[in-house]
Amino acid sequence: MPVAPELRALDIDIPAQPQALVQLSLLLAEDDINLQAAASLIETDMALAAAVLKAVNSSLYGLKGRVQSVQQAITYLGMREVAAITFEMGLRAAFPPAPELEPVWQRAARRGLLMGRLGSRLALDAWAAHSAGLFEECGKAVLFRHSPTHYGAMLRAAPADPELVTLERTGFGVSHDALGAALCETWGLGAAAVASVRHHVAAQAGGPLPEGTGPRAICALSVLAHALTVAPQSLDEVAATMAAQAGLDPTLVLRAARQTHDQLAQAQQQGRA
Repeated sequence: MPVAPELRALDIDIPAQPQALVQLSLLLAEDDINLQAAASLIETDMALAAAVLKAVNSSLYGLKGRVQSVQQAITYLGMREVAAITFEMGLRAAFPPAPELEPVWQRAARRGLLMGRLGSRLALDAWAAHSAGLFEECGKAVLFRHSPTHYGAMLRAAPADPELVTLERTGFGVSHDALGAALCETWGLGAAAVASVRHHVAAQAGGPLPEGTGPRAICALSVLAHALTVAPQSLDEVAATMAAQAGLDPTLVLRAARQTHDQLAQAQQQGRA
C-alpha cells in the first residue's frame, strides 16, 4: 500500500517488506496453510532461519528441548507463533543494529506473544493481535534510523510514550504511532493490526479505542498487554474497562489475561532453569 502523502512529504523513509515475508504472507493467506512449504521458505534465508531458531530457543518460550529446525519449531509452537517470530526477525533486520533499539525489540517480542495468546483465548484474530503487538513500536525504529542522534536524545528524555509523541511531533512533524501504522500498511498487515498500532498510545493513556469491532478488540488487547507489562496491579480494572469498550465478557477477559501472564512467566522460568 502507498505511504500517505503527508508522511512522504516529510522525507522519512519506510523500509520495504523483505521478499521472504511477502512470500510468507501469501502462504498464510491460504485457507489450508502448507506447513512444509512455510518452513522451507523460512529456511531458504539462512540468516533469517538462524535468527528465528535463536528466538524460539530463548527463555521467552521455555521449551524443554533445543529446537534445531523451523519445521520442529512449528510442531512445538504452531504456525502462527513461528510466522510471527519470522516477521519479528524480518522487522529487526530492516533496521541497522543499535543498542537504543534493543528495548524496543525485546518489548515487541513479549507484547506480540501476550497479544497473540490473549487473542487466541478470546476467540479473536490471533494473527492480527500478535502482529499488532510486534509492530506497535516499529515507528520508533523508523525515526531512529532517520535521525539517530536527535531521536536517541528524545528516547532518553521522554519518561513515557505520550510525552515521546509530543516531542516527536515537535521535532519531526509526525509521531511513531502514525509512522508505525504506515509501515504496517506498507507491509500488508490487516486493518485491525494497523488501527491498533495507530491508536495504541492514546488507548494506553486512557483514550478511546479505534472505531470498528475488529480494530477495537485488537487495540483492547494492546492495552491489556501494556497493563500486564508495566502495571499488573491494575489488571482487574483495565480488564473490566477494555471488556466494556470492546464488547467482550469481562470475566473471560480477566481469566485470559491471568492465564496468559502465568503461562509466559512459567515458560520464562523453565527457560532459565
